[in-house]
Amino acid sequence: MSKNKKTSLSEKLADVIIHGMQEKKGNEIVRLDMRGVNATLSDYFVICHADSNVQVNAIAKNVEDEVYKTLGQDPWHKEGHGNGEWVLLDFVDVVVHIFKTDKRQHYRIEDLWGDAQVSTYQSA
Repeated sequence: MSKNKKTSLSEKLADVIIHGMQEKKGNEIVRLDMRGVNATLSDYFVICHADSNVQVNAIAKNVEDEVYKTLGQDPWHKEGHGNGEWVLLDFVDVVVHIFKTDKRQHYRIEDLWGDAQVSTYQSA
C-alpha cells in the first residue's frame, strides 16, 4: 500500500473516531498528527476526556461501533474498559485515548508529544 493511500485511510479513521467522540460529548477532543514525530508507529493519536467512568466507557463503545459501522474495523488492541479511568483503543494507524478528567490532567499525554501537530475539535 502506498504511503498516500495509508495516510488517507488513517485520516478517515481519525475522522470517524472524532465523530464517535463528539456524539457522546467527549471533552477537549484533540488529534495529534504523529507522522512527523520520530520513533512513532501510529499516524495519529486522538484524545478526549469525560467527567464520569460511565461516560468514558460510553465514548469508547461508540467509537468502536462507529469505526466498525463505517470502516468494518475492530481495534487491534484495547485496554481499560472495565474501570473507565483511561480507555485505550489501538487501531494501529490511530491510537485512541479516552480519559476520565482527573486522569487526563494527571498524565498530560499531549505534553509527551510536543513535536506533534495538534488539531482540536468541539463536541456536537
